[in-house]
Amino acid sequence: MDVEEVDPISGRKTTGHEWNGIKELDTPVPRGVLIFLIVTHLFALLWWVLMPTWPLGTTYTKGVLGTDQWQRVEKDMAHSQAARAPWTTAIETMSFDEIIADENLMAFVRGSGRQLFGDNCAACHGMDARGAANYPDLTDDDWLWGGGPENIAETLRVGINSPHGETRVAQMPAFGRDQMLERAQVRQVALYVRSLSHPETSTADNAEALQAGREVFLANCAACHGEDATGSRDVGAPNLTDDYWVYGGDIQTLVTSIHGGRQGHMPTWDERLSPSEIKTLALYVNDLGVEKP
Repeated sequence: MDVEEVDPISGRKTTGHEWNGIKELDTPVPRGVLIFLIVTHLFALLWWVLMPTWPLGTTYTKGVLGTDQWQRVEKDMAHSQAARAPWTTAIETMSFDEIIADENLMAFVRGSGRQLFGDNCAACHGMDARGAANYPDLTDDDWLWGGGPENIAETLRVGINSPHGETRVAQMPAFGRDQMLERAQVRQVALYVRSLSHPETSTADNAEALQAGREVFLANCAACHGEDATGSRDVGAPNLTDDYWVYGGDIQTLVTSIHGGRQGHMPTWDERLSPSEIKTLALYVNDLGVEKP
């Protein structure tokens, strides 16, 4: 029979193992740790019995309490929708002008619309709706297809160059790439368009080029943008006489646009958002461009 060895310093028994002159003490697991492990195991067993736990093929154990988080979420959503019903019903049935005149409804529009915008539109237009490179600023009063909540709602519903059967369609031809204009003509019309919003660029030195550019513009661009270049909201042609640009108004960007053409795209929200949500979002976007007192 082995004789148990006791460490003379700690007074504890050793395990008999030794490494490089160091002997291992036979120290028991602390009682607190054992109690914690026992309690956690008992809690786990109790949880398995009470709550939905184990997968069983296409189903799972339902648990004695019958708790179902999915049903709880559905109930919470139904409760939230019921609480919002008076607001959404009012928005669905009232005209845009009536809603705008009702400050309580507009308070709801600003709160709900901001969330809708953040979830669906901010990825392109930015959370502040001021747009980004190649995406329009929605806070100004410069609209390709017309402002006002009615026009905005229609654009949201059908989209732009989208698969929707009633989509708004707009495309600027690639005048240079498709060899409709020569390289010099592309440059001339770009200079002319630039001068419309920046008259200071028109000088005696480039007067001949600007005149040539105007002639090219009237022959190729006026059909959509108008002879005065103020655009047409019927075909989504932008006003070229102001200083609002989707793709940029510097000479190089104008040359790129004229040479390669432009075709913007906005998805249709007709099947993604409900009519009341589209209406709310249109009112919210329209409100962004309304000057507050």
